[in-house]
Amino acid sequence: MLSNLSELIERNRIDPELYELYGVKRGLRNNNGTGVLVGLTEIGEVHGYIMDDNEKIPSKGRLQYRGINIKHIVNGFQKDGRKGFEEVCYLLLFGKLPNLEELLQFNEMIGSFRSLPSNFTEDMILKIPSNDIMNKLARSILVLYSHDNNPDDTSIKNVLRQSIELIAKFPTLVAYGYQAKSHYYHNNSLYIHSPKAELGAAENILYMIRPDNSYTQTEAEILDLSLVLHAEHGGGNNSAFVTHVVSSTGTDTYSAIAAAVGSLKGPKHGGANIKVIQMMKDLERNIKNWDNKVEIKAYLFKLLRKEAFDKSGLIYGIGHAIYTISDPRALLLKEKAAELAKEKDRFDEYKLYELVEELSKEALSEFRNLNSPVCANVDFYSGFVYDMLNIPWELYTPIFAVARIVGWCAHRIEELIGPQKIIRPAYKSVAERKPYTPIRERD
Repeated sequence: MLSNLSELIERNRIDPELYELYGVKRGLRNNNGTGVLVGLTEIGEVHGYIMDDNEKIPSKGRLQYRGINIKHIVNGFQKDGRKGFEEVCYLLLFGKLPNLEELLQFNEMIGSFRSLPSNFTEDMILKIPSNDIMNKLARSILVLYSHDNNPDDTSIKNVLRQSIELIAKFPTLVAYGYQAKSHYYHNNSLYIHSPKAELGAAENILYMIRPDNSYTQTEAEILDLSLVLHAEHGGGNNSAFVTHVVSSTGTDTYSAIAAAVGSLKGPKHGGANIKVIQMMKDLERNIKNWDNKVEIKAYLFKLLRKEAFDKSGLIYGIGHAIYTISDPRALLLKEKAAELAKEKDRFDEYKLYELVEELSKEALSEFRNLNSPVCANVDFYSGFVYDMLNIPWELYTPIFAVARIVGWCAHRIEELIGPQKIIRPAYKSVAERKPYTPIRERD
């Protein structure tokens, strides 16, 4: 059957000209690069340009959660010396910022749901380890369906309860999935630390993945910030859209969230920061002088000419589908990354990232004759942050999921309350009409 593989590929290949002929919006993108409008949301807004007479005009990046600028949210909890992720969870789920009493009650509720069901760790995670933690996460979510006494009830009250429980359990599922992988696939010691109810998601992750449970305040703060910045990114990102599509069928919460995890697992969506850190490690090995702009820029041109690293022609972490002048998430994370780099005695490496960011914009503009600006996206600095935190690269995308499940759950609730119409776009068949051939007459 494998001998017919080339024929199979050809039978499934569609002439690119047909997409133009029928006006198909490939990737649900318009010809000018904007997204096709398929829905409305009040959860998150991603702004990176304005349209004027069908022309895209670059603009400073802006990210809003429930109408509130992410920069103001971050400045608010950092000014008060608080962690912000659980507060953002409340905001995205309930549509408003919690007062102090509401936040304390919510934190207690989240804390009470951190632990996994009885025997779940042994039976689901340790007995069936996976070499891919995202795969393990998706399977674990589906198994949690069996531990729910009311899994198929799609009433908002029940879905909200399921959402809060899943948000609470994600750090534990991810940490235990990693420990199982580390032990069974890499022969490392097995550490299973019970989550602490009084700790937030960021602190629990660091507590559970480290053998000695220790972490500094700066480490906890920057991981918390990363979770805040990754919690939501509008309804049009692939995994949020998947959540809307699957939820529109009326299926259960566990199936919808598992599908979103499958979407995020894809390297074009959730794995970009891994590519950034691998690219930068390759750059560091091949550049003798980290201050030499000429040498660094020459390497970047090699990347663009497909002569270096993975020969993809990409500078990972530079550019975004929506943000043009700036990615607000990258700016906020970059500022905190400098603080952590000083604590970790890696400020020289941080300065290298800054220089690569600056020179990458120049290299891309020159190589591709770009008239519009490009910016570093959040992935450019998040991988470096995780590396400074000694977080294994296998956890980069799962930690993304720990954050983004909040947005997924909020979008699921919005879909269930809102349109109540199954999402079903059209695909036009361009297959040639053929007669049926009896089996004895076939080649």
